[in-house]
Amino acid sequence: MFYKIENDYLTAEINDAGAELHSLYSKENGFEYLWQGNPDIWYGQSPVLFPIIGRLLDDKYRYNGKEYTMQKHGFARKMTFDVVSCERNTAVFVLKSNEATLSQYPFEFELYVKFELLGKTLQATHTVVNKTDGEMYFSLGGHPGFNCEIGDWLMFDKNETLSTETIDSDSIRLAEKTPVLNDEKKIVITKDIFNNDALILSGIKSRAITLGSDNHDRRVRFTFGDVPYLGIWAKPGAPYVCIEPWCGVNDDRKERADISEKDAIMRLPKGGIFDLIYTAEII
Repeated sequence: MFYKIENDYLTAEINDAGAELHSLYSKENGFEYLWQGNPDIWYGQSPVLFPIIGRLLDDKYRYNGKEYTMQKHGFARKMTFDVVSCERNTAVFVLKSNEATLSQYPFEFELYVKFELLGKTLQATHTVVNKTDGEMYFSLGGHPGFNCEIGDWLMFDKNETLSTETIDSDSIRLAEKTPVLNDEKKIVITKDIFNNDALILSGIKSRAITLGSDNHDRRVRFTFGDVPYLGIWAKPGAPYVCIEPWCGVNDDRKERADISEKDAIMRLPKGGIFDLIYTAEII
């Protein structure tokens, strides 16, 4: 079911299936900024990535000596969230641990996703609450896809020198990295830029990136904050780009005895709370 929020400038729609953003529409220029999904290209629009990001080695991990199986990007994106509230400009959804989650992820949790329209900005807040009697291990990320065309660009706030992780056909990280920027700000979206899958960037000095074009004056300024990784991805040649703040990353080929040893894994003590916030400002 879809839930609509709005203010004087924007409307947004959210699907309770996955608490997935379905629309971000400007009342001022009549433009739909969010990719509308196409199963022939990419069926998703803005999945919530939890409790892993990317792919696990052989889709498996171990915790306290027991092996678990979990698919790429975790289960939250494929589960229906409960609606906590939906007011004029704010909607809040929650997913709580249950038998289905505990069978593949042995931690009790609450995952809240809040969407709020603030002027010309959409703010998305993802909140993880550890309800387990002990430490909890998880990853968390956003994955919104924005409409764009080949030749459009992404501009960091600061000059960056960045390389991307490389991944194999199973979405497992390799040792090699590929240069992306050398004391530069702009990444141009070409038809070939995602031939080797996502750009997976780390060590970023900027806290925001702007999606724009030389062919029109529409802009989306996307603030991702202090996250360890930023994914940038689309199907090659497709008319959208995903800007993905990641607290976590794909596995590499090294076998690990426990999920606590996973690269970039997040930890929460009993009763702990963690927030991941991103904003999309329409300019």
